[in-house]
Amino acid sequence: MEVFEAISQRRSIRRFKEEDVDESLIEKIVQSGVWAPSAGNLQSWELILVKNPQTREKLSEAAYLRDFIAKAPLVMVPCVNLIVSGGVYGTRGVKLYSLQDVSCAIENMLLMAHALGLGTCWVGAFDEQLVIDLLEIPDNIRPVALIPLGYPDEKPYPPPRRDLDDFIHFERY
Repeated sequence: MEVFEAISQRRSIRRFKEEDVDESLIEKIVQSGVWAPSAGNLQSWELILVKNPQTREKLSEAAYLRDFIAKAPLVMVPCVNLIVSGGVYGTRGVKLYSLQDVSCAIENMLLMAHALGLGTCWVGAFDEQLVIDLLEIPDNIRPVALIPLGYPDEKPYPPPRRDLDDFIHFERY
């Protein structure tokens, strides 16, 4: 799949087939995250993979009852490691660079999943403390998203996009 095709055709998937994802595909998806750019090449992110149905159900509850999270065969929980980026870049590393790093990794993983015929949805709305408690996440690690992953059981239409003229500014705002 050509890069722009993967970018323009990827959709948020909220219905998944009841079919496990092969470990080799999961590894390829995670490897694509590893190759994302990061501040100082620190790669200041961590990833929790959740397959257990009861845990996925509780993640769904933590995400304000988004039941599609529980129905995906796998949920990826990308996190930032606040010590890694903060240790080098201080407050800016903690508050900005670490989030940029994990966001780049997430986007790579979403695009790779799509290219492999899998579906994902980037879920940012969840009770962070519930997720921390459920997954026993240490104090220096912060969960950033819940990413259900599986074979899509829907084909959503493309959402509208802004025209380039609406947001591009040359030289000055």
